[in-house]
Amino acid sequence: MENVIELQHVHKSFKGFQIKDFSINVKKGFVTGFIGGNGAGKSTTIKLIMNLLKQDSGTVSVFGMNYKKHEKEIKERIGFVYDENVFYENVTLKDMKRIIKPAYKNWDDNAFQRYVDQFELPLNKNMKTFSKGMKMKASLAIALAHHAELIIMDEPTAGLDPIFRRELLNILHELMQDEDKTIFFSTHITTDLDRIADYITFVHNGEHIFTKEFYKIEEEYAIVKGTLNLLDQETEREFVAIRKSNTGFEALTADKIRVASIFGDSVIMEKPTLEDIMYYTKKGW
Repeated sequence: MENVIELQHVHKSFKGFQIKDFSINVKKGFVTGFIGGNGAGKSTTIKLIMNLLKQDSGTVSVFGMNYKKHEKEIKERIGFVYDENVFYENVTLKDMKRIIKPAYKNWDDNAFQRYVDQFELPLNKNMKTFSKGMKMKASLAIALAHHAELIIMDEPTAGLDPIFRRELLNILHELMQDEDKTIFFSTHITTDLDRIADYITFVHNGEHIFTKEFYKIEEEYAIVKGTLNLLDQETEREFVAIRKSNTGFEALTADKIRVASIFGDSVIMEKPTLEDIMYYTKKGW
């Protein structure tokens, strides 16, 4: 299976934070949800993938190419949808199209107009009058107008109302009927990923915790609840993290089959959400 993005043993250091020996693969033709808490390294990773930051060491490859020799070819094939406004405020969407169009040899005016119509975007109003949702739609229309093969989305649903979030997810779902497209979707609203993600990549404190097929997370992880007398030094090692109280414990396991074989019916096991997995991993206890 072909990888569209490959980061191998990447290091990047800042004051007070670093990405350490970071390796991930993003597979062609799928939606990969990219999750982690604030400050986990998601935006830094995306900037490395986009060549907006240079790694201190390690390699970054997109479409099997590196930025040193092939930056233009790589970026012509990427559509970038960003959380923050990246448009000039005092120009219209029609003007933005005129500015951006020459950068892409595969720009398709008909496709752009189709998405403008579908998203009900005004071509002749200044971008500063656009709501956040409209700006997100405009970003997506521009990304899709040059037939981007890889769509990278950095917190695209942050601050959007639930109706538009659902609409955006439906648009992405329709896009993925084209097997040549790949979406890398960074978000802290993990429930959005329940609807569209094929894979989940989880980062914490600048480290890659896992990349798994979405359904396998449910097969492997569980929230475990039981009484304190079931815990000792050995059994506590079976958990990613444990939260104890006077009435018992609640813990996260990454191997629910093994935990079931150790504890049997003496514990309750529940399906965790992605948010549960992030929360327990961060807390550690």
